[in-house]
Amino acid sequence: MEVALAQVGITSAEALRALGADAAYARLLRAGHKPHFIAFYVLEMGLQGRPWNDCKGAEKERLRARFDRLKSENIPEFNALDAALDEIGVIPALRKVTPA
Repeated sequence: MEVALAQVGITSAEALRALGADAAYARLLRAGHKPHFIAFYVLEMGLQGRPWNDCKGAEKERLRARFDRLKSENIPEFNALDAALDEIGVIPALRKVTPA
């Protein structure tokens, strides 16, 4: 994560805290990094000083909604169908066989 964040100009913990999880993750998505829900919520938990696996239940559902919104706003080709396919785990397989 440190390398990925540095690639988008976030090179310190202070800069990451100032941006927050949503803005930082949006930068990653716009730079072409593959969306990954666990990476997003681990980032959020870390910024809160909590263990990565502390995210559960309704809180996790709210984070998933934020993650889906970030994808739809920052990945132009990601649409409602893609979101549904991603939810059931199909998107990664499609992206492996579909030319970019």
